[in-house]
Order: sequence, then structure tokens, then C-alpha cells
Amino acid sequence: MKYDKLALFAGGVLFGTAGIAVLASREAKKVYTACTAAVLRGRDAVMDRYEILKENCEDIVADAQDLNDIRYAEDAAMELEAARAVIAQYDEDLAEAEKCEACEEDEEKEA
Repeated sequence: MKYDKLALFAGGVLFGTAGIAVLASREAKKVYTACTAAVLRGRDAVMDRYEILKENCEDIVADAQDLNDIRYAEDAAMELEAARAVIAQYDEDLAEAEKCEACEEDEEKEA
């Protein structure tokens, strides 16, 4: 039983030492380099898509702002037209009232 544990320990040390040697080899470094290059290419592709998406979103926001500006201008024009209608009605009522006052004055003069 003691030798089993010692054998497992020795095997682990041997495997770890061999693993370090494999991981530090030129071939492993080439694999790491190739993987890193692939990751960088992937990152560049994602960033390109991100920039396109960002530009599209900025265009959408600008178009939405333009639509809102048009709507606000139309609303302001409608409010102005309504105000002009109120003023025109007031002027008509005022003219009618002045006409009635003139009629009353004429009636008083006749009487």
C-alpha cells in the first residue's frame, strides 16, 4: 500500500515534468501562437461588426431625431393656426360688439 502511493506520486512528478517540457517546446509555442492569432482575427472581425452596428444605430437615432423635429414643427404650426383662429374669432366678436354699440347710440339719438 505504501508503494502504491509512492508510485502514484513518482508518476505524477514524472508526468508533470514531461508535461512542462511539452508545454515549453517549440511545437507547443507554434500552436499557442496560431491560437492567439486566430483569437486576434476573431476580435478584429467582431470589432468590425461592432463598428458597423454602431454606425447603423447612430443613423437610426439621427433619423428619429429628424422625424421628431418635423413632428414638433407640425405641432407648433397647428398651435399657431389655432391661436390665429382664436384671434380672428375675437376680432369678429369685437367688430360685432362695436357695431351693436353704434346701433344703440343711433337708437338713443333718434329717441
